[in-house]
Amino acid sequence: MQRRRPVNGWSARSLAELSSAVASNQSVATMKGIGKQALLTLSEMGIETVEDLILTFPYRHEDFQLKDLADTPHNERVTVEGRVESEPSVLFLGKNKSRTTVRVLVGRHLIKAVFFNQHYVKGKLHIGEMVTLSGKWDRGRQMITVQHHSVGPKSAESDFEPVYSLKGTLRQKTFRKWMRQALDETKNELEDCLPVEMRQRYQLADLGEALESVHFPVDGQALKQARRRFVYEELLIFQLKMQALKKKNREEEPGSRLEYDLERLKGFIAKLPFSLTDAQKRVVNEICKDLLEPYRMNRLLQGDVGSGKTVVAAISLYAAVTAGEQGALMAPTEILAEQHATTLSEWFEPFGVTTALLTGSVKGKKRRLLLEQLEAGNIDLLIGTHALIQPDVKFKSLGLVITDEQHRFGVEQRRVLKDKGYHPDVLFMTATPIPRTLAISAFGEMDVSIIDEMPAGRKEIETYWMKKEMFGKIVGRMEKELASGRQAYVIAPLIEESEKLDYQNAVDLYQQLSVYFQGKFEVGLMHGRLHPDEKEETMRRFAEGELAVLVSTTVVEVGVNVPNASFMLIYDAERFGLSQLHQLRGRVGRGSAQSYCILLADPKTEVGKERMSSMTETNDGFILAEKDLQLRGPGDFFGRKQSGVPEFKMADLIHDYRVLETARADAEKLIASDFFWQSEQTACLRSRIEQSGALSTGRLD
Repeated sequence: MQRRRPVNGWSARSLAELSSAVASNQSVATMKGIGKQALLTLSEMGIETVEDLILTFPYRHEDFQLKDLADTPHNERVTVEGRVESEPSVLFLGKNKSRTTVRVLVGRHLIKAVFFNQHYVKGKLHIGEMVTLSGKWDRGRQMITVQHHSVGPKSAESDFEPVYSLKGTLRQKTFRKWMRQALDETKNELEDCLPVEMRQRYQLADLGEALESVHFPVDGQALKQARRRFVYEELLIFQLKMQALKKKNREEEPGSRLEYDLERLKGFIAKLPFSLTDAQKRVVNEICKDLLEPYRMNRLLQGDVGSGKTVVAAISLYAAVTAGEQGALMAPTEILAEQHATTLSEWFEPFGVTTALLTGSVKGKKRRLLLEQLEAGNIDLLIGTHALIQPDVKFKSLGLVITDEQHRFGVEQRRVLKDKGYHPDVLFMTATPIPRTLAISAFGEMDVSIIDEMPAGRKEIETYWMKKEMFGKIVGRMEKELASGRQAYVIAPLIEESEKLDYQNAVDLYQQLSVYFQGKFEVGLMHGRLHPDEKEETMRRFAEGELAVLVSTTVVEVGVNVPNASFMLIYDAERFGLSQLHQLRGRVGRGSAQSYCILLADPKTEVGKERMSSMTETNDGFILAEKDLQLRGPGDFFGRKQSGVPEFKMADLIHDYRVLETARADAEKLIASDFFWQSEQTACLRSRIEQSGALSTGRLD
């Protein structure tokens, strides 16, 4: 059977972008054989015109090519041609149920053909006649369970039959007949959106040929070529919209050149307490190049946990300060903002850069004085939480905004901060590795920088997958780490006991471990239902070493730097996705000591087992993110509701990533060229961008 990725019944409306308008855009009501009831059903499927009909693609094809039974594996679907050798016999098995059996000679194989609930075939099959049978082959019993049959030899043109996602009582046979009629009448009248030069460069079929082959392919190769054409076209149009949006945003938000002092910047980098990795140097160069451009920087910085994003942020902020501008760094939690403030103050103090911390805890006179200094331009760098976006926070000249863990902030919060300066450059940082295909799709209008190298000398975290029976042994290993002055995290999927879910909860674990370590080590508890002040206080006590063990739900996933923590135990690890497990593991391994991560899990599914194995095999977040994408699919990677990942119709982000890369490169060149905006050959592609709203509204529909 020839399969493509199932697409749950594509609506013709959603596929309209795949080609230009059909010249004959008449209603399907004008077609032969389509009555009132059929019109209603087609309308429910989004099919109103002949164009809509042609652009409703099959989700798979039945393969009816003749096969040799000697080469056909057991339980595989097969189509054969043979001669009837016996009278059909019918066995009735109760109400409306029957089994009809007949002997058929296929080549040198005398096989049994079985028809369930099709007793009417008894009168249609006669000894000596040729028949064509399709169904599942039972090699041991030499039997075919027949799903399709026809009397007479097989016709050559029916090797592949399209299967569509239909509604109501509409039958495949009827729909195929209409599709054949529509294609015959209109396929040569279509205007092709892809310019001839592009089709020749990639050896893509023209639109009429591709439509014929996607519905009624002569063979598997023709279907593959048709799919190639539509995948490229769909991804190209999507990338053209993204690049057009980027162009529009650059033109309408001009920004300003930050003429930083290169010598001072080099001096700052030379005085850092460590050397930059090659990846950090590359990313710093990309950011500095953006700062010198007249348009506003809009860049996403991805780096694995512990890859050194903070120092890249520091260098970028220092560059802005040497250009006479102020910088802002926004973190998702108070304690993380405090850690950033401490680190950056140490680095900047010798260079005369004034830093200040603004969080919800800064109140009264202290806050008023800080805001006065900020507005007067006496503070070079403001670090804080969402307190930075309150109306009374005014900068003298805000040149660069950096947000850490950008997915934790709403779009509106980020916009307010940008509006405080005159189109400041913006850098978004995230420690959640995003597969390149998703970064291109979900953040296509942004430039993406990746730190894909870890600082030298960092020890890999040793990760082990263990069963729950070993809990006592694991706690003993944890106690050994604690006795040597280290700290540990214990993660549970639930806060409290649940009647519905049989998983460990944080409250129970906290009580068990508090009793176990009583008088020896202090245990803390943190979860999402605690008041923000309690969470901050617990995290602070752990960071300062007052607590030896922190029992928590996933609220520590994005969090603080506790270099002394060297042991991570994740209970019911099969409950978490790969990216989440990797984020949790990244809380340890930040100091010089060897760190350990124990996954306590008993996964029941193959996907669950694969997750655990992947975690024990690599510490590389980007490899794990690609694996997570394969296991979960694009829609689920970020969470469906706010992912921003388009639902492609023909393209598949996982399997078609090379085409996506090509389409992006082609779209960038086209959008930057006069040829694209002026040539008749690209008029159809331009109309696609205009219809999407990228040029008029500055956003995609």
